[in-house]
Order: sequence, then C-alpha cells, then structure tokens
Amino acid sequence: MDANTTTQVRISMATCGIAAGAKEVMDAFTAAFARERITASVIPTGCMGYCYAEPTVAVTLPGKEPLVFGHVNRKKAERIISSYIRQGIIPEDILRIERDPAHKQLPIALRNCGYINPESIDEYILSDGYRALEKVLAGMTPEEAIQVVVDSGLRGRGGGGFPTGLKWRYTRKTPSPQKYVVCNADEGDPGAFMDRSILEGDPHSVIEAMIINGYCTGADKGLVYIRAEYPLAIERLNTAIRQARAYGFLGEHILATDFSFDIEIRYGAGAFVCGEETALIHSMEGRRGEATVKPPFPSEQGYKGFPTNVNNVETYANIPVIFLRGAGWFNRIGTEKSKGTKVFALAGKVNRVGLIEVPMGTTLREVIFDIGGGIKDNKRFKAVQTGGPSGGCLTEKHLDLPIDYDNLVAAGSMMGSGGMIVMDEDDCMVAMAQFYLDFSVEESCGKCSPCRIGNKRLHELLRKITSGRGERDDLERLRNLALVIKDTALCGLGQTSPNPVLSTMDNFAGEYLAHVLEQRCPSHQCRSLTQYFIDPDKCTGCTLCARACSVDAIRGERKTPHVIDPTLCIRCGSCLDKCTFHAVYVH
Repeated sequence: MDANTTTQVRISMATCGIAAGAKEVMDAFTAAFARERITASVIPTGCMGYCYAEPTVAVTLPGKEPLVFGHVNRKKAERIISSYIRQGIIPEDILRIERDPAHKQLPIALRNCGYINPESIDEYILSDGYRALEKVLAGMTPEEAIQVVVDSGLRGRGGGGFPTGLKWRYTRKTPSPQKYVVCNADEGDPGAFMDRSILEGDPHSVIEAMIINGYCTGADKGLVYIRAEYPLAIERLNTAIRQARAYGFLGEHILATDFSFDIEIRYGAGAFVCGEETALIHSMEGRRGEATVKPPFPSEQGYKGFPTNVNNVETYANIPVIFLRGAGWFNRIGTEKSKGTKVFALAGKVNRVGLIEVPMGTTLREVIFDIGGGIKDNKRFKAVQTGGPSGGCLTEKHLDLPIDYDNLVAAGSMMGSGGMIVMDEDDCMVAMAQFYLDFSVEESCGKCSPCRIGNKRLHELLRKITSGRGERDDLERLRNLALVIKDTALCGLGQTSPNPVLSTMDNFAGEYLAHVLEQRCPSHQCRSLTQYFIDPDKCTGCTLCARACSVDAIRGERKTPHVIDPTLCIRCGSCLDKCTFHAVYVH
C-alpha cells in the first residue's frame, strides 16, 4: 500500500509493549477496520522507545505527520478510530507523545525500530536494507571496506569502546583456514535492554552487518550468542535468518559473488560474565563460561581456536548506515574521540523511562531532564548509574558532563553497554553500592581470587555498614580492598566491579559516615538503621496505620494516639504511606 494515500497504524510490539497489552490493541484496530471497512494498514513494529507509555500506537493519516498515542487500550483504540482516523479530530483524553520533545535524539542504530515490521524482509529492503551489503560486495575489496569502518571512528558499543575497524583488521590479518564472526547479544546489565530492542525491532540490520564483517575479515560463518531469556528477540532473529537465506543474502554465492556466509544462533543461560568475549566463546564451545588471560585475543585465537571477531548488537546496527552514508558523515557526529551516537536504556526515577539514542557529547542533563522529562514526583535528582554494575554513580556536579567514553571513565564511571539508572533523594547510595556488589558476587565465574573472594568480602563490609554494625576502620578497608580488586582481577567484570563502591564513597562520603558514626541512614532505606515513630500531637487515632501494619506492631485505641513497638516493627513503611495526618515519621 502507498504510505502517502493509506492510513497506517503502527503498534509497538516489542516485549514491553506486548506485556502492557499491545496484542489486544492490535487486534482491536484490525477488527474495527475490517468491521467498518476502513482502508488502513496495521503494522506491528519493534520498540518505539516510549516504554513509560506502553502500549504505544503511531497513526499516520494520508499526507500528515505521524501522531503517537500512549497508554492505548481497546477502548482508546476505538476512540482513535472514531475521532482521529474518521474525522481528523485529535482526542484530548488520550496521551499524545512527541517523538523527540527536546530535539536531542538522532536515531542511527534505532533508525528502523518502531517504523518497520521486524518480521518483514520486504519492509527492511524498502528502508534501504541490504543496499550496504550490495555496495560492499559489488565495489569494494575487504581492505577498502575495513578502511571505511576505521575512518568512521566507530568504537565498540559493548562497553570496552575498542575501535571496531581495527578489530576487523586484526582478524583479517591473522592467517587461518577458518574464521568466525560473532554477535554478542548477551546483554546482562541490570536495567539494560538496548540490544534486545534492536533485535526485536530490526534484526536484519544486524544480519547485514555480520555478513559485511564476514566478507571483510575472511569468515564464512557467523554466530549470534543470545541469552535464552530473550524469546521474542530469538524468534524474530530466526525469522530474519530464514528470510535472508530465502532471498539469497545468506548461504552460497551471495548476490552472485564468490562470497559465502551463513549464521547460526547459540543460546546463553544468562551468565553476566559471558558478556566478556573470551567467556562468551567458551560458553559457545560448551565449556564453562570463564574469562581467559589476553593475549591471545579472540581475533588471533577464538572460537574453536580460530580467529574470531566479536562485536555486540548495537555496534553491528551502525555498520549498514556507515557504508550507505559514508565514513565522513558518521565521523562528524559526536566528539573528537567518540564518534556517532549511543543508545541508552533510560530507567529508574525518571518520568520518561525508555530507549533513547543521542549523539556522543550530549550531556547527562539533556538526557535526564530534556529527553527523560526530569525526576518523578518532582523529587530532587541525586545520582545516575551509568555502565551497569561495572559503572559508577555520577552526581549533580556531573550533569553537564558531555557523554563519551573518556569523560565517563575520568568521572569514575564508564559507558558500558548503555544502561542508565536514575536515582532521587530517597535512594541510599550505600545500599545502592551493596545492590550492585550483590549482583557481581552472584555473577562472578569464580576463576580468579580477587573477584571470587575479594568481592565477597566487599559485599560483607557493605552489609555490615547498612545493618548498623559498621566501624570507622571499615571505610578504609572498603576502599583499600576495592582498589586491590580493581588492579588484580582477571577480566573486566572483576576489574570494574568495585566502581559502584569507589564512586559512591567519593561522591557521597557523608552518607557512609552517617551509617558508621551516627548509625543512621539519611535516606531511610536501610531498615536496620531506620525507626518509625508516631507523633502523638498529630495522631488522631484513625487506625489507618494499624490496619496497614502486617505484623501488628502498632498499638492504641481508636481516637487516641497510637504507638509503634520497635521490637515488632519490620520497617516496611506501610504506616507512613497510609497516614493522612503526617503523624508517622522516620528517624
């Protein structure tokens, strides 16, 4: 159908949308159009990025710009049809979303997510899909193609930030009868969903890039390592691989050339350490997912002992655009040492949780307040954790920091794969550091002592502090041990695991001192250091708090002031939430 003359309804059918009820919304539109004989196309897409407003629906009337509606259900779908599609009147009672209210975003890796049907190779081709592959195979030698990637300045988006073109060149220069191309789709960071969203919304872009990589490096086999917890991404990736084979983009003599390449999927069990490329390779080989000392690097000796090039999903998603628009175009975006854009999963205490893509050099303030809409419930911004459990907490003084690889490292954090978790005044930074250490301890492969034993001791010290048993000397032990682990651990997981501890100690030293010296949690998040009281002058004896208490810790007759028994109180905060007279307070 011609998009200029036909009404189009695009429905975000990624994991977040489906979980919120997008399937029912799509059925409602499809049924209504059939019942009322309305000529329109209903297109399931990947994530549009507005996770805070799912299910989201983009409606494009002939000759008009798309309008995006949020929190759509069956009833609202009927209203959109009767009011907007039939009469052109925008319903005021349905949330309307501006695609980029601050005009800060630049979709490159996400260019097709939310726009095309990810299960249709024809829609991908109509969006310039596989043109980059055709351009490379028809008119470039492998060395010329690699030089394009080098000139673009693209760095690996998986966390390390190594120059992509140089990694391709190293793999090509390593002599071997067999080589492999690997896509790292493990994505184990808490709060990260960038790679999953790309695979759910635009799997063909990753496939096309892997084929180009195979041509450049001399590999004829591609492997996608993806965690089994991503069923929708796996399903759509399998569909895309079958379609690419049927159209001649995978298999023997691609596009009538001598080049042959095919892709298989390998499943991971969800181990965070398998995001590290040597551990990932071991897992694909059926061995325990443990990191190994480098060199040799995978480009020299990887999967089954052969040269292997590993890039993550987002890195691959940039490749076709670079070849179509040119290395110079991509190189002009971003900062001097960090070119292009970066996809972030914006989560936590921010109004517009979702998926964003901004040029490198965009500030944290622009991301959190302009794109993210600021802090929920008008509370005060406190910190943002970038880089997941391997990153660090950045504070208000860092809000105007331009985001790129080097700036984040200099500030005590890192880019990581792109998770960005925002915290407000109610969050305890000591407890936050403990949370991330709990994750790192659980996910350590156990191969090296600094990570296996050191992180366990770090976690024990943090737990001691948050439970009210901390001593002044524990703070020095905490810092010294964190620095030792950082310097001696085997792989990136262990080396960066102390970052949350070190960054919170640097930026929130007062909170650590309050926990240790005053036996007090300023944010009232550490239960052992928190006590609930009832102000007798404000309590009316309404019994709302007593009825909310699950352990019967609140005593008192109706219409008389109540009292909380500290020996029974479990510090859940239900009484504070229920009290309408502000009589309950925390100390």
